[in-house]
Amino acid sequence: MIPLKDIARVVNGLSLVAKEAIGRRSVDTLIKGAILSATDAAGLTKGNLRTLEIPRTQTDNSNSDYSHGNIGSSAVYFDNLNRDTDKDDDISETLPTPAADSAVALPVASTSNPDSHSQNESDTPSGTSTRAPSAVGYVDGSNRRRKPRERKVPSTPFSRAIGFAGLGAGLAWGTFQESAKRVLYGTPESANSQQAISPFLSERNAERLALALCRMRGAALKLGQMLSIQDESLVPAPILQALEIVRQGADRMPRNQLNQVLDAELGSDWSSKLTSFDSDPMAAASIGQVHRAITKDGVEVAMKIQYPGVADSIESDIENVKRLLTYTNLLPEQMYIDNAMKVAKEELSRECDYELEAKSQKRFRTLLSNAEGFYVPFVVDNLCSRRVLTTQLVPGIPIDKVASLDQKTRNYVGTKLLELTLMELFIFRFMQTDPNWSNFLYDETNKSINLIDFGAARDYPKEFVDDYLRMVRSCGNSDREMVIEMSRRLGFLTGMESEIMVEAHVQAGFVVGLPFAKRGGYDFGSTNITQSISNLGATMLRHRLTPPPEEAYSLHRKLSGAFLACIKLQAVVPCRELLLQVYGSYQFGGQPTPP
Repeated sequence: MIPLKDIARVVNGLSLVAKEAIGRRSVDTLIKGAILSATDAAGLTKGNLRTLEIPRTQTDNSNSDYSHGNIGSSAVYFDNLNRDTDKDDDISETLPTPAADSAVALPVASTSNPDSHSQNESDTPSGTSTRAPSAVGYVDGSNRRRKPRERKVPSTPFSRAIGFAGLGAGLAWGTFQESAKRVLYGTPESANSQQAISPFLSERNAERLALALCRMRGAALKLGQMLSIQDESLVPAPILQALEIVRQGADRMPRNQLNQVLDAELGSDWSSKLTSFDSDPMAAASIGQVHRAITKDGVEVAMKIQYPGVADSIESDIENVKRLLTYTNLLPEQMYIDNAMKVAKEELSRECDYELEAKSQKRFRTLLSNAEGFYVPFVVDNLCSRRVLTTQLVPGIPIDKVASLDQKTRNYVGTKLLELTLMELFIFRFMQTDPNWSNFLYDETNKSINLIDFGAARDYPKEFVDDYLRMVRSCGNSDREMVIEMSRRLGFLTGMESEIMVEAHVQAGFVVGLPFAKRGGYDFGSTNITQSISNLGATMLRHRLTPPPEEAYSLHRKLSGAFLACIKLQAVVPCRELLLQVYGSYQFGGQPTPP
């Protein structure tokens, strides 16, 4: 017999359609939307996930299309200042790019396998490498890659609401199908207990979720990517497997929609400022897609172009995602989903403001102008707007590619990454919080790390940074009482927690503090930090009484990314020396936040 809870899920999912449809548009439009949603739910129009094997030689050739100084075959040249609107818009297939979007209440993310984070998605505008930003990625760790599709971005509140309603109905229908199959044929054997118990967590439903997010893009896809790097103790394994598809990148805009955005943002004469423009995106990400171009001055640039309607739909997208998560009970209550969603709204609003990102990039360029081993590309102001950001295109290889280089180089890059992280937080108090590995491009020629994508940059209050530095040092010194005191002052603990929770929290701090406890180089290649934190994180989820402070979501995402990068590189890094150098010159209290 089908469980009542699963029948309720079907009803809840179908109610999404009704809730979103009531009071919206005309009857004709509602009928059309209902038909589209119904066909999506039945699997008639949404299509199946298609993967393909890409030979190594083909991959290598496609990579060369995006190497520095080489415009791909899809480029449009503006000799007569006219756009070639009839040109075919096929996408080149390239290797995937990495990202790590996470929000956890620990100094390092809970991840069961750091190597699984090597293939990710990015909204990066400025980088070029042998592994170019791409809309293609690994599926289930093999060499199969998802073939990106050209789909118009749903840009109105109604079209996006219908998309979510169709997803809800599709998930409900999938749950009903799986329940009926189990009645007839019994519960299938599965290594994952969650999948075996709940018919909602079927492979087909997981695929529906992933493909819908790739089609919707915007805040919905961004949240999916954030969830995709969580541990199985937080998100069921079948959903995590589907979200691996999400991390490969979004579907891309059709050519006519792309031109509409450029005309609206830069004026109809935008092409007069360029010599060429590559219509195939280097990356198709959650908020926008990135195109290579050359200016009239001969400067090779990266143009990040935002999907239409994404910025205006953040509130509704997150509410719809929250509704789906609530209906499906995917996440435990201890995740404090309301707090996470509130922070996500604020972060996404900042990321959608490309004018703000341009200011952040210029600010970082100034802050790091005299810092050895780092370079921030310049912004091309006359090709920028609130929805378009154009910057200098810089060479380099992302962090996971550095992992194939010699040990000395890996140690150097790992050390520079941790040095940058500590400098951002404790000296600048202004941090780029997106740890996507393709945001850090290593230039072997200049022995420098080119830094790109500053949409997630933010300031941190002086008082918070003071106490956080004290806590990090206490973790490195295994000072239990100081860790507890700083955790209460920062808001990680209330003082009313059980001894089990307090002990798990302290031990997690000590585990994360291990690199800062050892004098000399700490070997990240021999660490089991991620597994230890994962085990402790499950205990903390069951017993914690309060959500983490608002600052922790973005901060821990960046700190965990820095650690995971060092683990990926198997770098030996003098972490304690770097921390004590910062601590020794730090001025606690009374110091205003820098401009």
